[in-house]
Amino acid sequence: MIEQTQQQTEKTGPGVVIVGAGMAGVQTAVALREQGWTGPVTLLGAEPHQPYDRPPLSKAVLLGKAEDSAFDVDFEGLRITLRLGTEVTGLRAADRELDTEAGPVPYEVLVLATGATPLTLPGTGGVPGVHLLRTLDDAARLRPVLAAAPEVVVVGAGWIGAEFATAAREAGCAVTVVEAADRVLAGALPAEVAAPMARWYAGAGATLLTGARVAGIEEGRVLLADGGELPAGAVVVGIGARPATDWLAGSGVERGPDGSVTADAHLRTSLPGVYAVGDCSSFPSARYGTRLLVHHWDNALQGPRAVAANIVAGEPVQAYDPVPYFWSEQFGRFVQYAGHHGGADTLLWRGDPDGESWSVCWLRGDALVAVLAVGRPRDLAQGRKLIESGTPVDPAKAADPGVPLKSAVA
Repeated sequence: MIEQTQQQTEKTGPGVVIVGAGMAGVQTAVALREQGWTGPVTLLGAEPHQPYDRPPLSKAVLLGKAEDSAFDVDFEGLRITLRLGTEVTGLRAADRELDTEAGPVPYEVLVLATGATPLTLPGTGGVPGVHLLRTLDDAARLRPVLAAAPEVVVVGAGWIGAEFATAAREAGCAVTVVEAADRVLAGALPAEVAAPMARWYAGAGATLLTGARVAGIEEGRVLLADGGELPAGAVVVGIGARPATDWLAGSGVERGPDGSVTADAHLRTSLPGVYAVGDCSSFPSARYGTRLLVHHWDNALQGPRAVAANIVAGEPVQAYDPVPYFWSEQFGRFVQYAGHHGGADTLLWRGDPDGESWSVCWLRGDALVAVLAVGRPRDLAQGRKLIESGTPVDPAKAADPGVPLKSAVA
């Protein structure tokens, strides 16, 4: 390690360049310093703003309870060079250079942390009153709109749609949520688990329309495929996101059908000296026996530590195989999820789904592989540990909400 640090101290080249100044990019830069990297670190961000955290955008920032959500990081003290307002347009691996509007940027080691970009509805570009909620500028544009309390139509009943609908109701807006699928969270949870969550909308005073496709959006109204229309002082589109990797076309970086960079177990890409982390990349999970693409905050927090360890060592020393985790605050409820329920063969309820707090456990054989907790944070914390350890559980005990999950071992 002393020899490695001495080698790094002598380095005067371009060092590590990180593309993307969101959570994954910032945490990679910080982790490099924490783990002993002494060479140059450059962080390239497309937005002009000081790097910031995204979850508060749909909550405190949107409702005017906070001006921004900038990371509390001393970039200058950590000798991290920030180049903001710098959009990267291409990668030339043979030259170890990135293309930007400001000119080429050389790198020694490259980390791709460009995150994801929200999906848009075709034909809605430039239509007044149509919004996305992904960036600080998006939140700034929406804040005065919500303050005026118009009739708001939210397209998409996924996690972000529910969170925005919650904020809009808190702001006093009349809210209608339009979902093309026949249920909420269609791409995230089984129908039986999502069913009680759909009832939260009405309880919060929001109208939910499922199986309703949007045919078009005009100023002041949303046109539905069945011929109906909805008045809309504002429309917020929350129909998912796609890895922000289009700029890598022709670079030699392998990508999957979903656009995600195909990283290996050590978060290395198909190009030497190039890593990928966060929302823009997928990774193979030995724990779950499948490749995972995780668009959640915790993944962007945890992955950088593995990337930094491998860069500092100069070789693959740390594999990345987490228990995925995320949370959502919606309609007065705190929802948490850990694990991956694809491939599970047993679903267990803990508590009454019509009640204020309940959980769902997924088992594969006698192993807990995922847990969803609504207002039961201890279930989440204890379940997550059981998933990480692979400890066999007793299904009868696990289904008893009066038995702590940590005591449900077989």
